[in-house]
Order: sequence, then C-alpha cells, then structure tokens
Amino acid sequence: MKKWIWSFVGLAVVVLAFVIYTYASAYQPVSKARENAEKIAKDEAGLVSMENFSIYNGNDSYYVVEGQNKDKEDIIVWIEEKNNAVTVKNKKDGLTKQEVINKLTSERELSSIDTVRLGMLEGLPVWEVYAHTDDDLINYFYFDFETGELHRNIENI
Repeated sequence: MKKWIWSFVGLAVVVLAFVIYTYASAYQPVSKARENAEKIAKDEAGLVSMENFSIYNGNDSYYVVEGQNKDKEDIIVWIEEKNNAVTVKNKKDGLTKQEVINKLTSERELSSIDTVRLGMLEGLPVWEVYAHTDDDLINYFYFDFETGELHRNIENI
C-alpha cells in the first residue's frame, strides 16, 4: 500500500512540475513585452510607476501602459510593437471605462458587455468594446478615447 501512495505522490510532483514549467514558458513572451514596454514608457513618456499593462491586437499590435509620470499625473502610453512609436495621453483627458460602458448601454441594447479595453485604431487611441446581443451575436465598438465619439462599429457577427 505504501508503494502506491509514494508512486502517486511522485506522479503528482512530476505533473505539477510540468504544469509550472509549461505556464512559465507560455508567459515568458508576455513578461518580456511588459518589461520592454515599461522601459520604453519610462524613456519616451516619463513614466515613473506602472500600474497596468495590456497587449492590444488590432490592425497592429500595441502595448498599453497605464501609470504615473514624474508630476504624479495619471498617463496612458500606447506603444506600437513594430516600431516602438509612442502615443501619450493624460488619463483625465479621456473617457473612463465606466463612461464608455454607460454611453454604449444608453445607445444600444446588448445582453452582455464582455470586454472593454484600450487600443489603437488608425492612429487614434480608442476604447474597444466587445459585446453580445440577445441573439448571441458578436459586436465590436470603437470609441475615441478623448471625445467618446463612436469611431467604428462591427455589429451582428
């Protein structure tokens, strides 16, 4: 009986080690992208502390970094992955995530809003909203970060 218990424990340790190794290997590119984006944001945009990081994959890929500059202003930095071109906006100059959700729900009837994230569309900082209708159709809405104007929508896919 002891042999079975030790065999099971040994197998569990091997499986756990494999899972940890696989996760670490899969996360490594994201970790490197985060480090690279933080360095660029510090060098090019004066970022002193990073609070959020995300990767946006639209027509082009962007790293989106949120944090504070040396003047303690909340900023958002969009960094194009290909050429490291930087766009910086003060967070207070744009709509919040909740304001975008409120704007969309007042204009459209949707069954769920699945994701709201910062992105870049044709060189314009945007909020991308991914949502479903009651018929379970997919919708994408792109709102201008600063004005809240609907820049593009793809509905009922």
